[in-house]
Amino acid sequence: MISVCFYFQVHQPMRLDKDYSFFQMGRSHHYRDEVANRDIMRKVADKCYLPANRMMLDLIELHKGKFRISYAITGVAMEQFQEFCPEVLDSFRDLADTGCVEFIGETHYHSLAFLFSREEFRRQVKLHSRILEEFFGSRPVTFRNTELIYNNDLALEIEKMGYKAILAEGADQVLGWRSPNFVYQPAGCSKLKALLKNYRLSDDVAFRFSDRGWSEWPVTVEKYANWVHKVAGSGEIINLFMDYETIGEHQWADTGIFDFFRKLPEAVLSRGDFAFETPGEAAGHLDPMAQLDVPYFTSWADLERDVTAWQGNPMQDQAAELAYALEDKVLDSGDEDIIATWRELLTSDHFYYMCTKWFSDGDVHKYFNPYETPHQAFITYMNVLNDLALRLDGADRRQG
Repeated sequence: MISVCFYFQVHQPMRLDKDYSFFQMGRSHHYRDEVANRDIMRKVADKCYLPANRMMLDLIELHKGKFRISYAITGVAMEQFQEFCPEVLDSFRDLADTGCVEFIGETHYHSLAFLFSREEFRRQVKLHSRILEEFFGSRPVTFRNTELIYNNDLALEIEKMGYKAILAEGADQVLGWRSPNFVYQPAGCSKLKALLKNYRLSDDVAFRFSDRGWSEWPVTVEKYANWVHKVAGSGEIINLFMDYETIGEHQWADTGIFDFFRKLPEAVLSRGDFAFETPGEAAGHLDPMAQLDVPYFTSWADLERDVTAWQGNPMQDQAAELAYALEDKVLDSGDEDIIATWRELLTSDHFYYMCTKWFSDGDVHKYFNPYETPHQAFITYMNVLNDLALRLDGADRRQG
């Protein structure tokens, strides 16, 4: 039996007011662009989250539980669902009630904390686990780090935290001649299992589905199911990982993306040796075929599949250094508003907006980016961060 695992990332950052200027520092502590956050969340809810969740629920019922999927919903996304469109949370709860959906753990604030502060990383992972239990009644057994950022040290940390499986990118520089269509044992781990994204099959939908210039366009259900079925005899699992916004937002409804997903389960299940499973289910019965040694960081971003989308240029490095330098002061303040605001500033998107790389898939960096230039993103972020630092200094003086 070959397992097919669908995993969808659901994330929207708390966007900053791009007009927050140097002259507002010390005077205004209102950093969010609430209009943009509300409007974007409502837009994506109407185009993707609500209709896609209805479709997934229908598919689960139609196939009597044989269609199974998983989601990693960030804490900042759930907070915005509560504030701007609670019906989206209700629709995810309906999916949870089917017993056919796994909710995957990650950092609550979709942060880069593992790169800078292991303590903050652990705090955010535990916070996210608690909110999943509160909202959906289940504690996660599978973990995915922000943007699938992964290495050996992360796997060891996640095993210590009690997780059974971890998701990672099936990057060529990691696998070499090996296939992503097997379960692997992370180097140094004794129990944790790694499930690797089949990036070709995943990106055929996420990025190339509506690309009329692609030699394989159009991607019909029959053609795609045939690609999936070709794994028979050369793999045990096919991990299809993508942003949930692929359905209806990245790929608009008029591309046929909804019809594609409605028909795909039946086409895949037409061969009796294929079955849909959640990552936790697949990891529960599939044995590792080999050890996976990843000493350096990988991710699912860009062609390089590394972390250079978020760090490496002077703006990103300076911003991250200052943000994490405030950690002790922020936590010592005991001010829940300051702590939450600081953690929102750790969300990876803020550093992504500062990216200056030039690459063939650069348009990805423009998606929902409120800034005209990376420098504008940096200036806005640093103004906000410096105001937060001033608030902390003021609190210290008052306590003194």
